[in-house]
Amino acid sequence: MKATYCLTSRQLLSLALLAALCGAALILALVDGWTPASVAAQSNPQTTKEKKKMGKPVVHFEIGCRDVGKTQSFYSKLFDWDITQSGPAAVINTGGEGIGGHITSLGHDPHNYVTVYVQVEDLQAYLDKAIALGGKMLVPPVPIPTGKFAWLSDPDGNIIGLLQPKQ
Repeated sequence: MKATYCLTSRQLLSLALLAALCGAALILALVDGWTPASVAAQSNPQTTKEKKKMGKPVVHFEIGCRDVGKTQSFYSKLFDWDITQSGPAAVINTGGEGIGGHITSLGHDPHNYVTVYVQVEDLQAYLDKAIALGGKMLVPPVPIPTGKFAWLSDPDGNIIGLLQPKQ
């Protein structure tokens, strides 16, 4: 049997303020007698033991720009990043926190972009899969010292890098 609530003006005002701060869905859940724990359990039904491992992890990011020095200086000052020039790229040293990245200038379009790299075991297989799903190959597999990389675009044109580490 569902309970009936009679709220005072003050309680209604408090609920309205709480709704504005926390979101109406949570307030409705609380009014219906749910607890924050039950709301969290419904939004993520997996327990700690059941958590699914991410399929393919994001392992690197890249910031494209026209002027590496200017962009390196900006991010170094903005986030206190330790950035070291290494060939054509400026490597962002993470000190073991977060994922690694670099800043680079391609010298052609796209000049300004931010992309992430997803680690896969077979670049060509994932490029083929992306194409079958409506994406496009932008850069075919390219050997680099740590393995190979490629670029694809999703159906909306977002650039995603693929990284296949050396075996």
